[in-house]
Amino acid sequence: MHADWGDIRIFLAIARAGSLGAAARSCGLTQPTMGRRLKALEDATGHILFQRTAHGFVLTDEGSAMLPPAERMEEEFLSLERALMGSDRQLQGGLRVTSSDWFGVHVLTPVFSRFAEVHRDVTIELVTDSRLYSLSRRETDLAFRITRFEEVDVIQRRLMRIGYAAYRKRGASGEPRLITMDAALSHMPDAIWLRERLPDVPVAFRSNDRQAQARACGEGIGIAVLPSALGDSEPEIERLDLGGAPPSRDVWMGYHRDLRRLPRLRALVDFTVELLAGEAAEVLN
Repeated sequence: MHADWGDIRIFLAIARAGSLGAAARSCGLTQPTMGRRLKALEDATGHILFQRTAHGFVLTDEGSAMLPPAERMEEEFLSLERALMGSDRQLQGGLRVTSSDWFGVHVLTPVFSRFAEVHRDVTIELVTDSRLYSLSRRETDLAFRITRFEEVDVIQRRLMRIGYAAYRKRGASGEPRLITMDAALSHMPDAIWLRERLPDVPVAFRSNDRQAQARACGEGIGIAVLPSALGDSEPEIERLDLGGAPPSRDVWMGYHRDLRRLPRLRALVDFTVELLAGEAAEVLN
């Protein structure tokens, strides 16, 4: 059997995504290309690695046997890649950053725009998504989250505290209704706070997208609790006093330890901390 790292990468992406389409998006390839690469790998191994079902691609026994050594091969390759990248002394090249949608748009983009004016040879790719991208698998170089990182070998710091407030459309009147998180995120502190403040008010709109909530609020659908950085930027809505402020949240920033000496990453981290956290930010290893 002969299979290079590219073949193994395709195999792992399909095993994790469960479909050719989702795996293709994660690898930056087309679905037909993924299909051809998978067939070539199966021909090379002499085994069918996935069972094609109505619910997606499921590992066969042979595929399941191949998964652990493929993951070990991935870790070795990525460890080498991180080591080589971390030894790059040039302040140029690309950096992939991930965050939630509203935080990327309203908080990070202004910071990164100023960074780009100073460091013109560094390209930042900002991916806004609710999915937690892996730092160890090099899905992202720098990540921002509202929870601490649980991955090993990640350097993380509490970057800043995000305030929240209740909002409604300017000049709104009539019986109130609520705009809140979807059922999967109903445990979020701000969603719980809103229900406790207005327990008898019906819910009119749910979304896991903060910007969708802000837009719905601006359309006059109802009352929403939003991050202040987002809510205060929307001219159609205004703050509403419900007797106290909603719970605030910490924002954590993390990157893999192997990249700690990469000049362009250090420059971006230091620049972001200077603008958003100040000198009092504490590094938590």
